[in-house]
Amino acid sequence: MRLLILLIFLFVSYPIFCQDIQYSQFYANPLYLNPAFAGSTGLTRVGANFRNQWPALDESFIAYTAYVDHFVANYNSGVGLIISGARESFTQTQLNEVGLLYSYRLQLGDRHFIHAGVQGSFFARDVLFDEVILGTQLDIDKGVVVGQPGGGFEGDSDVKAGDLNAGLLYYGDKFWLGFSALHLLRPQISYLKVNANQLPIKYSAHGGVRFDLAPGDINDFFNNTDQERSLALAFNFKSQGEFSQLDVGTEFYFEPLILSLWYRGLPIKYNLPNNESLVALLGLELESGLAFGYSYDFVISKFGHRTTGGAHELSIRYVFSPQNPRKKYYPELPTFRY
Repeated sequence: MRLLILLIFLFVSYPIFCQDIQYSQFYANPLYLNPAFAGSTGLTRVGANFRNQWPALDESFIAYTAYVDHFVANYNSGVGLIISGARESFTQTQLNEVGLLYSYRLQLGDRHFIHAGVQGSFFARDVLFDEVILGTQLDIDKGVVVGQPGGGFEGDSDVKAGDLNAGLLYYGDKFWLGFSALHLLRPQISYLKVNANQLPIKYSAHGGVRFDLAPGDINDFFNNTDQERSLALAFNFKSQGEFSQLDVGTEFYFEPLILSLWYRGLPIKYNLPNNESLVALLGLELESGLAFGYSYDFVISKFGHRTTGGAHELSIRYVFSPQNPRKKYYPELPTFRY
């Protein structure tokens, strides 16, 4: 059984680290989704995300991001900084990336805008070859490992390179549509040979629509205030190399509570089902500007939920209040909060 698990991880770790980590709460991780989201609040925002994928297995995948962005009203521009990382415990593979972002906001009408954004990044991939066992070192008949761990590798244990991302975002009162292209420089990711394996460009198209529902009242013992209620529908299609994925979901906002449900997969791909997971999310958005989110991925693929344990994801963000409350600010994006 241990040999079987080793073989499985040798196969699954390749697509994980040759493709980008998928976050379920991608709207709570906006700069990771699309550089055009830099400065999109019209204020200053900080946030962090953490993902633990397949915790039921002995070896799991951990990913995190932290970001800050700010809108410079005098120049209609947004600036930002994002730090991201991922770790696969079986091969001890570690990815770290830091990126600087810039976006420009173009107003098309009273409440219609286009954001164009770019991101320049530097990333490093490191692996502990001394503890890696290749599939060719496994003798299935005898149940033994041939040779020593790490004996099949020759080359550097780290790869460092620069990268470039770009994106567009259009939105109005009730709807939004975005497009991003990440890894435009196609950086080298092979540890063994130069130009042997380059990171494919990741394309993403995302959008949706929000419907306002009848507001409720909040009684604070002194007066009644309107409570926002809304329903949103959204999608996010991703394609990178030979892999593609579609997320479709709905979000119900019952101030200050947020409930959402996502389906991840392509119902039909090459005439075969490609169902990956169902994602349930619970969020809380406070009047102070602080927001929390927790989501859980329920695996519905053949890999099995009981085998993997799904995935846990946490997010936290804070949007600073405007220093001048009388100043006119741009309307809030109608996108998902998570």
